[in-house]
Parts: sequence; C-alpha cells; structure tokens
Amino acid sequence: MAATGPKQDPVPPPPGGVLWTIAGDVRALLMLPAAFTLQVAHPAIGAGVDEHSVFRTDPWGRGERSLKSVQLWVYGGEQAAEEGRRVRRLHKEIQGTDTRGRRYHSLDPACYAWVHATGFPIYLYAGRYLFRPFTPGQQRQLYREWLQVGRVLGLHDRDMPQSIEEYWPYWHRMLAEEIEPTKVARELLATDTPLPCPRTGPLPVRLLLKACWPLLRRLFLHLRAFVTAGYLPPDARAALGLTWSAAQERRLRRFSTALRLLVPVLPERLRYLPIARAARARQHAAARR
Repeated sequence: MAATGPKQDPVPPPPGGVLWTIAGDVRALLMLPAAFTLQVAHPAIGAGVDEHSVFRTDPWGRGERSLKSVQLWVYGGEQAAEEGRRVRRLHKEIQGTDTRGRRYHSLDPACYAWVHATGFPIYLYAGRYLFRPFTPGQQRQLYREWLQVGRVLGLHDRDMPQSIEEYWPYWHRMLAEEIEPTKVARELLATDTPLPCPRTGPLPVRLLLKACWPLLRRLFLHLRAFVTAGYLPPDARAALGLTWSAAQERRLRRFSTALRLLVPVLPERLRYLPIARAARARQHAAARR
C-alpha cells in the first residue's frame, strides 16, 4: 500500500474572489450584527452564548476578537487553518442544555455548521444594499468560497450543503424548525440593554468617551438594532418575529446608498480593515514582482 502524505490544511478563499473583495471592507462591519443574531437564534447556540460567553461583560473585547478571527479565515493565508483550529479548541468544552431541554455540544455539526451557514445569506442580502446585487455567477462563487471558509473552520463537506441548490432547502428548514427569538437574540435587538463604555485609546479619548457615553450608548444601540433587523433577510426577520416597515426600509436604502457611494472613494487605509489591508498589500506587492 502506498504511503499517504501528511494531511494538507484547508486553504482560505483565493485573492481576487468575492469574499476577498467584500469581507475586509469596512462596510462588512455592518453585516456582523445580523449574522451574530441569526447564529444565537438557534436554541443551542443561544444557550451556549448565554452561559459561556463574555459578550455582556466584555462586548468590545469579544467583538474585536471575533472580527479578527473572521478576517483571518479569509485573509490569513497559512494562518487561516491555525485560526480555525484555535476556534475549535476554544469551543471544545462548551456544552449544556438548550432552551428546549436538549443536550448540546458547541462542536456538534448541527450547531457548528449553523454558525458557519449564517454568513452566506447575510453577505448575499446585505451585499445588495451595501455593495451591489450579485450576479448568479457571483452568488455561486461566493458560496464556493464560503464552503472553503467552512473547511478552514474544521467542518466536513458532509455537514455543509454543497451547492446553492442544497443550501436553500436547509435554510428554510432551519428557519421553520429551529430558529426562535432566544434570550440572547432579543438582547442584541434591544435598545435599552446595559452596555459598558469602551476602554480604549489614550486617556483624553477615554475621558471623552466616558463623558459622552450616555448619549453615545443610546445612539449605538439604536443603530445596532436598525442594521441588525435591516440586513436580515425577510424570512429570517419573520422567524424572529420582527416587524419592518416601509419607512424603515426607505431609511435603510438611503443609509446604504450613502455608504455605497462614499466608501469606494476612500483611500485604502480607511476602506479596509487592518488584516485585510495587509493581505491586499502583500498581494499587490507579489503581483508587481
């Protein structure tokens, strides 16, 4: 029998692809609340976050760590697979009982795959507002690239729908049978929850933030609730019992159009997040050689 070589690490999405273009753009920050809310609307994931996460006591630190992780999945190169392993190690001991009395483990494929699966419809739906509608070919490319992200996270192909045609029945089944307005999902959509002031930057910045925090907190929570509900696909909104008016839709379109026109004219150092910006710089330098 021929000897088999060492198992190869899964590779992240390729430079120049759909994800490479949009995942590190600053507009992608506005998609994250919708994706996270959809994840914790799963009874097991919501219970795990409720019981084990520091999202209430350290929301800014948790958000920063999560954002760095997502960026590494796409732009991390050789670091991507290691980051995927780190995420799995982090969740290895998380288990308990979900809101329906069922035992769960955070790495059970039914749970872990849903965390990954939420990214595709959010990119697709929110991308129509913040970037552009994707062509059918771009949608398929986006899905293929998102499958690569799933492999980086340690998911097996058997645990992920392998095509768009397989994905949408899975999506509709999950919305109909699993997704509900869990405690954590409701908190992420609320505008009156406690939120600690960020402790970042030089002392004058910290003092200014602390002085202005009562007002900034209200503004932030209202913006978070607005973009979370707005960038959720309508059938996901319905599954969470959310209403969305014509006036809210008009405001979302005006807000998104302003960003769609403004962000592309910004210099690259302002348009892209740090990990994405560094990866793009390396790619441009390699192309010039």
